[in-house]
Amino acid sequence: MTERSFTPVEVPQHILDRFKKLPVATVWHTVHRYAGVPLPYMNDVRLCTPGQQLAARARTLRYLPPRPDLQTEVQIGENSPEYIAMGRCGPGDVLVCDVMGDARPCIFGDVKALQLKMTNADGVVTDGGIRDLDIMVQEEYGLIIYARDRTPLGGAPYAIPAQENVDVQCGGALVRPGDVLVGDADGVVVVPSWFAEECVELTEVHEDAENMIKERILAEGVVPGKYYPPGPEAYEQARAARKQEQA
Repeated sequence: MTERSFTPVEVPQHILDRFKKLPVATVWHTVHRYAGVPLPYMNDVRLCTPGQQLAARARTLRYLPPRPDLQTEVQIGENSPEYIAMGRCGPGDVLVCDVMGDARPCIFGDVKALQLKMTNADGVVTDGGIRDLDIMVQEEYGLIIYARDRTPLGGAPYAIPAQENVDVQCGGALVRPGDVLVGDADGVVVVPSWFAEECVELTEVHEDAENMIKERILAEGVVPGKYYPPGPEAYEQARAARKQEQA
């Protein structure tokens, strides 16, 4: 494995914009193969706002099962962890909510989500439930929303917002604050922030190589297995063509 720094970085918008042009399946391949991340894909987390591509920095919120002692420690109202977490979100950010994979509770509905609309956040990703989705779409909140399922229920008695800006899991994938979440209709993949720039470059080359291979297969009318999956030669050709375009 290539030696690299694991120090978190703030991923700039121009890298996020490049991710938005790439399929999640190829991003997953790159993270899994080159960054040594065994579980970068969120299981059972589905796109609720079709036709939208997500690439944003993660701001995290962890929900926990309610218990009297925990509830005496957690602030409510405007100083609660959920509002602090939402307040960290702006353009290029997505709120990631760890609800322990439980689809019964919703993280919040249209009223609380107004804070994300006002901060111009990119979206919300949760392995729990979401409610009032139709209202948020009709009233143009502008949020890309992924969730395990839709629900009419509230959070109680299943989960309460307990911690923000901490490492969380979502759909079985580790999410650390600042990581990049890339999502399309296939789901969501987590890209560690320290790997984001390298990831987008490797993924672009892989996509170029595959497109060149598809053109060759169609031109020659051969079985795809003759050229696919791409080997070192295909990647070199893709890199050379990309350099020539950028010259």
